[in-house]
Amino acid sequence: MLFSSAVFLFFFLPLTLLCYALAPKYAKNCVLLIASLLFYAFGEPRYTLLLLACALVNYGAARLIVGTGREKLRRFILIASLLISFSLLFYYKYLGFFASVLGISLTAPTLPAGISFYTFQATSYTVDVYRRELKAEKSPFTFATYLCLFPQLIAGPIVRYSDVAAELDEREHTLPLFAEGTLTFAVGLAKKVILADSLADLVSAYREGAPTVLFAWLYAIAFTLEIYFDFSGYSDMAIGLGKLFGFHFPQNFNYPYMARSITEFWRRWHITLSSWFRSYVYIPLGGNRKGKERQILNLLTVWLLTGLWHGAAWNFLLWGLLYAILLIFEKLGGLALLERLPRFFGHLYTLLFVTMGFVLFNAESLSEAFADLGNLFAFSRLPLFDERSLFHLQNALGLIALSLFAATPLPRRLLCRLAARKPRLASAARPVAMASLLTLAIAFTVSDSFRPFLYFRF
Repeated sequence: MLFSSAVFLFFFLPLTLLCYALAPKYAKNCVLLIASLLFYAFGEPRYTLLLLACALVNYGAARLIVGTGREKLRRFILIASLLISFSLLFYYKYLGFFASVLGISLTAPTLPAGISFYTFQATSYTVDVYRRELKAEKSPFTFATYLCLFPQLIAGPIVRYSDVAAELDEREHTLPLFAEGTLTFAVGLAKKVILADSLADLVSAYREGAPTVLFAWLYAIAFTLEIYFDFSGYSDMAIGLGKLFGFHFPQNFNYPYMARSITEFWRRWHITLSSWFRSYVYIPLGGNRKGKERQILNLLTVWLLTGLWHGAAWNFLLWGLLYAILLIFEKLGGLALLERLPRFFGHLYTLLFVTMGFVLFNAESLSEAFADLGNLFAFSRLPLFDERSLFHLQNALGLIALSLFAATPLPRRLLCRLAARKPRLASAARPVAMASLLTLAIAFTVSDSFRPFLYFRF
């Protein structure tokens, strides 16, 4: 079920909110768990048991870990639970890819929605309990509610148990928080259906005819903006929905295209994923504490795994390797060099490699990826432009300009200035703006064709 679908907006969400509001305090988690399982079963009924199995394995492992004082047994239980969780992820997501690498003909199973996200959440909980950084949850229903929460179940943000542990037991429901959640949801919905889905039309048009250098750059810029508004829009909706039910989920994006280095970019893009890999892979491997050579090896490991996390294909591995090389360059002195250069150079360098990376990311194969990258620089002696590319440029110029503006902090800063100078006007305009944005986004939702979120693939 999509957050941007009519079924969700007009039936599932209002009905869930009504049941949640009417439920007594002790039953609110139960309402959320039932609603979350129905939400998942709507699109993946046969894989609902897989989700519950993941919850049961990690809940049970954590309870066993705290129930024994023997370190070897604790470590054995942890490793066993991780092997079970990641074996399921490997089977559904990577078995077909590695079988093809070995030359084995195998029909890959259908990928369960959100398996990468909920596997990472569940295993982070078990590891944190093992490290004695968390107390194991006593109630299996409370833990299942955490793992299955529908706002963040399918595509994040990756919410660690420590982020919401207190709110699972006791949370406040206030009108200001509900209003804030509604506004955040409306902004996310607008990002998705007004900007991302409109940019997707330009991305699709690129494959429909002979390419030119101009159209290759239009495609690259459009997809770079589309994936940002699509994924950050989903994250905003998830965070907004969390607030409707009293939860505060972590921030997942912080204007990543304003970054002046690749290091800064990954502190701003998909923040919860970067944080997960840092906490559970990079630091346990030694981080930067064991010399430069070990740090380089750790970065390569983390970024090859990050590439694989996004998809079981060579282009994702190459995408991860690209970022590993760039981050290693910055760690070995490139970052200090960028800081000495004019600010615009850092922005240009970052946006160029991020855009090229997303061209690689969006390709269906390595040959298509190399062809698309070559088209950007006329390696195949493409014409610079033609009537078709000029036509699409003329039609898309306003959309791209609006998207570039919306990808910066400028809209927020302008609103903050208005609020500071004319607080009464801003206070009165806020609900009107929220209702108008939500109405416009819903109008786009009703009139537009079905477009799933891009990160549902992962």
